[in-house]
Amino acid sequence: MTRLTAQNATALIVDLQEKIVPAMSDSEALLTRSKFFLGGLRAFDVPSVSTRQYPKGLGDTIIEIKSLFGDVKVFDKTSFSCLDAPEIRNYFVRDSRPNVLLAGIETHICVLQTALDLVELGKKVYLVRDCVSSRSPLDTETALLRLWNVGVVPTTSEAALFEIARVAGTPQFKILSKLATGR
Repeated sequence: MTRLTAQNATALIVDLQEKIVPAMSDSEALLTRSKFFLGGLRAFDVPSVSTRQYPKGLGDTIIEIKSLFGDVKVFDKTSFSCLDAPEIRNYFVRDSRPNVLLAGIETHICVLQTALDLVELGKKVYLVRDCVSSRSPLDTETALLRLWNVGVVPTTSEAALFEIARVAGTPQFKILSKLATGR
């Protein structure tokens, strides 16, 4: 297993959209942790991409998340697996980074199918556990069991970002520390 670094990881944020985030189990915690995660990814310049499932019907990326995107590439899709959209698949085929930090919704649909396809593509998938959700906690927990059984690695936003940080005292660590403590 590879240790996460800013040079060997890409983040994929799946479908955090206006009309579906409010329906997620514990949506407030999902948003809080996702904002922390995205802020940390930006501090370490980890390349990130995001998706929107049928934005005409489900809306844009939720504003609190979109405001943190910076250079994040946003792909629209209608498929459940992100990799069934040719432009997203091509992005990950061309991306030489072996690790994918995966977050978003819904865990048992788009996140699950995307993770399965990323594993099949040869990527090591790290599921950012506190940044995924479904409408039903049972759906999330069942999807997690399936994901662990195919080799997806569980992590949390804080664990992943501090692993990328490696040491204290850097300017990026100071940003991460402020994000983590809310100060």
